[in-house]
Amino acid sequence: MELYSRCSMYVSFGLFTLGGMLVLLPGLATFRRHPCALLLTPLSMLLLLCQGALAIALNSQALDHYLELREAPGRRLTIGLAAVSAAVLSCVAVSHAAGVLASWVVAEAVMFSTALLTGPFSLLMPIRRTVWVSALAVATVSVVVGATGRGVAPLAGSLFMGAIGSASFGFSSRGCGWILSVLRELEQARDVQARLAVAEERLRFGRDLHDVLGRNLSVIALKSELAVQLVRRERPEAVEQMIEVQRIARESQGEVRDVVRGYRTADLDTELAGALSVLRAAGVDCRVHGDDASALPEQAQSVLAWVVREGTTNVLRHGDARRCAIRLRACPDGAAVLTMENDGVDDRPTGKGNGIDGLRERLTAVDGTLTAERRPGGVFQLTAEVPRATAPDEPRSYRAVTAGGAG
Repeated sequence: MELYSRCSMYVSFGLFTLGGMLVLLPGLATFRRHPCALLLTPLSMLLLLCQGALAIALNSQALDHYLELREAPGRRLTIGLAAVSAAVLSCVAVSHAAGVLASWVVAEAVMFSTALLTGPFSLLMPIRRTVWVSALAVATVSVVVGATGRGVAPLAGSLFMGAIGSASFGFSSRGCGWILSVLRELEQARDVQARLAVAEERLRFGRDLHDVLGRNLSVIALKSELAVQLVRRERPEAVEQMIEVQRIARESQGEVRDVVRGYRTADLDTELAGALSVLRAAGVDCRVHGDDASALPEQAQSVLAWVVREGTTNVLRHGDARRCAIRLRACPDGAAVLTMENDGVDDRPTGKGNGIDGLRERLTAVDGTLTAERRPGGVFQLTAEVPRATAPDEPRSYRAVTAGGAG
């Protein structure tokens, strides 16, 4: 698009230059009546050719400056184009006063010359200032033409054709520059979007990796400590604990591969059973109450499963919990609510950390909410609410699972 626009502008400048020279060419035929035509006409054509070359050079640099690709063009080129344009218009006015050029030829010459002047300047100055400069140039040459005393027609023709030339090239050059700037901004926005997608994928990978390895590493550390104690006591159960550590390590390895692929989903029933097993091994009295997880859609199950996993990790890592209650229920408005409550919390700030932030991101993606708060008595409560696509009129079943000590 940029190549097409630049080529179109340069061809237009070249055609206008050639058109102006062809318009002035008939002035040579009047040399018998006006000998000065042999001087004024070639001089006008030569000046117009120089004006076209300077206009193309200045327009190229002005377009680069408008697109913020380079600094503003030098004053020599700008002043040179303005001076040559003034010389062309002056020569045309003198030719008309001498009777070398007809009124219609003068009007068209003014149009071509003012167009070549206005095009580059429209990219260097604000549009209002460009209009004033063009209007001043057209008015000046028109007044000079009208002062020759050859009637109102030359004055009106110069004003009209000069206005057309200035408007056509001024708005086309500025519009072309604006379109190219928009296209460049879109290209930059696409690059930014690609970088943001990469950054978002990195955040997702880090969040998933934290969620996957957080609980499993806690379980491995817990079972390893238990195995060490059993070995010191020369108990044969240490072998079983190390076998369990080996199994969890292999599962973690597989889950990390799934995270890399981006296809991993968490199962709510599996996570609830895993939470019971892990908390029981840590000596925490855990209870799970609520509706059957299969009543929830797959997306809701996956998000709530991550809540259970992160909540279990927090119970093991932070504080010294003795009991934990997990509740899953269906609300009248069709939302699924999962609540995890445990005691023995420490003095850490509530709701901070990568795990909680990652859960909030997951829930926000499905229009859900997450609340983490500390209650009196050293109780910490994690509440996740996820809208359900379809909510049954009545809960399918109710279950209560107790693990660990009595409670």
